Amino acid sequence: MGDQQQPMRAIAAGVMLAVEHGQSLSQCLPPALNRLPPNERPELQALCYGTCRWFHRLDSELNGRLKKPLRKPDRIVHHLMLVALFQLRFSQQATYAVLNETVEACRALDKPHLTGLVNGVLRAAEREGSPEPANDSARFSHPVWMVEKLRHNWPEDWQRILGANNAQAPMTLRVNALRFHRDQYLALLKEAGIEASPTRFAPHGIQLASPVPVERLPWFADGAASVQDEAAQLCTTLLDLAPGQRVLDACAAPGGKTCAILESCAELSEVVAIDESADRLPRVQENLDRLDLDATLKQSDAAATGQWWDGQAFDRILLDVPCSASGVIRRHPDIKLLRRESDIVPLAAIQLGLLDAMWAILKPGGRLVYATCSVFPQENHRIIQRFCKQQTDAILVGPNAQWGRDMGAGRQLLPDPFSHDGFFYAVLEKPEP
Repeated sequence: MGDQQQPMRAIAAGVMLAVEHGQSLSQCLPPALNRLPPNERPELQALCYGTCRWFHRLDSELNGRLKKPLRKPDRIVHHLMLVALFQLRFSQQATYAVLNETVEACRALDKPHLTGLVNGVLRAAEREGSPEPANDSARFSHPVWMVEKLRHNWPEDWQRILGANNAQAPMTLRVNALRFHRDQYLALLKEAGIEASPTRFAPHGIQLASPVPVERLPWFADGAASVQDEAAQLCTTLLDLAPGQRVLDACAAPGGKTCAILESCAELSEVVAIDESADRLPRVQENLDRLDLDATLKQSDAAATGQWWDGQAFDRILLDVPCSASGVIRRHPDIKLLRRESDIVPLAAIQLGLLDAMWAILKPGGRLVYATCSVFPQENHRIIQRFCKQQTDAILVGPNAQWGRDMGAGRQLLPDPFSHDGFFYAVLEKPEP
């Protein structure tokens, strides 16, 4: 059967196989979506995100129903059955449609010899119902190492964190303060029939009661607002921006924080946004263009200052470091399949290296805000403690905030199923000579 005619479930199984082989959904899903007509794309996206979200539970059930694992060339059929199990357990899809269309998808994948197995496994799953989860990894649908690490790091909160990771993230906006007060934009949303409320901690944040296409948002194309989680918006409150400052947003893509910085203080002398990824930098420019903002974009590893820095020190630096992204799993459920425990130590080395490099280009009297979207202390307050031991002139400041938990060296937000993602912030100041 030709590529264009492949059933949606077969395409979803191919996406899941690509994730198993190390590709993120943001890499492998867009080309898959393009193989379907526009009206079918949301369903494919929901299938792939949902199967990733519940992968560890579904995989545990499926392995329990198979007498032996499928051969490697047939692995895509394992993922096809996972997609079908997701629909049986977590969607409103009619059972007969799931069973019949999954068998057809198996044929479309040129695996007719496995249609009997697929049919038998799914009929048994439908007849017997969802089994009792075999362990905490299956119960909470996270990899074993992550469950254990969270249990160890957050003995009082680990189950709540895992539950929040499995919730659908709310849609949150950042109102462009150069165009509207938050109350004005809330009124516009109400006129448009969109239910919304102000965020608790971010001064320009609005959370929608349910997600809507951005085309429905008043004046969105003209830069009235941006989609950004409440936790990510808090960076601007910590930077203490003032006119005339030169600001660096290190590791800037996709540019939400760069734009937030420019919106929150109109008279900054310059904002430099740097990112290592040539693929992601154009996205920063698109966001700047839509909001009618200007920043100096540079493609480089921020830590390699010799390659890009012009010798002028910065008054403010936002360092949003590469991390495990363990605080944003609800938005990126493929993290559960892609991230390994062995990633954490190398990431911590990168984080410390970036802190050292940024400290060298921070002006005396300047302020650096360190940020991650992680909930692991190894990447968060422990990094700040290690840095402050090495860098004896670094002054740890508050932050004196109403949100998160004081970790002694920064504040930790845990993911909240009803509002913000998991995030960590620390504020460091360099003394005047």
